[in-house]
Parts: sequence; C-alpha cells; structure tokens
Amino acid sequence: MFSRSTRSRSRAISANIGEIERRLRTLEKHLERIGGHTSKNAAQAVDRIGETADRVADTVATALSTMAERFRGGASSMSDQAGKMGNEAAKLGNDALRRLSREVEHRPLVTLAVAVGVGILIGVASRRH
Repeated sequence: MFSRSTRSRSRAISANIGEIERRLRTLEKHLERIGGHTSKNAAQAVDRIGETADRVADTVATALSTMAERFRGGASSMSDQAGKMGNEAAKLGNDALRRLSREVEHRPLVTLAVAVGVGILIGVASRRH
C-alpha cells in the first residue's frame, strides 16, 4: 500500500509539474508578445521624439535666421544713416572753414582779437577747476 500511495503521489506531482511547465511556457509566450509590443512602441516613441526634435530645431533655426536678417537690415540702415550724417558734418565743417578763412582774409585784426579773447576765457575757466 505504501508503494501505491507513493506512486499516486508521484503521478500527482508529475502532473502538477507538467501543468506548471505548461503554464510557464504560456506565460513566456505572453511575455514575449508583450515585450515585442513594448519595444515596438518604444521605437515608435523614439521616432516621434526625433521627428519633434527635428521640427523644433528647424523652427529655432528659421527664427534665428529671421532675427539675424532683421539685425543685418537694421545695421545696414544705421550704417547708411551714419554715412549721411558724416557727409553732412563734413559739408558743415567745410562751410565753416571757408567762412573762417574769408573772415581772416577780410578782417585779420578782428579775428585775432576774437581768438585771443577765447583763449583768455578758456584759461580763466581752467584755473577755477
């Protein structure tokens, strides 16, 4: 009797082990499928992130390019204005120099007296400070 109950327990254990092995194989197959789906989803997510990063980089590059063009345009405009102002200042300086030389030719003593007076005023003002 002892041997019959041992055999029956042995068969029950074998059946249980067989059932456990079958369930483990089924579980492995499910995990493989889930792993495949997960890796596929992860790859798609990485692709989407890469595409988004590319779009963001393109947008930033376009914005920076537009800003650079605006700055170049502004600098060009400022350069043009500075050139015009420089030309006007040169014309005014030349006109003043012509007038001064005419005055020196026509009234040399008056011009000399004005120059001496300006020199004295500058000397007095610089001693006070």
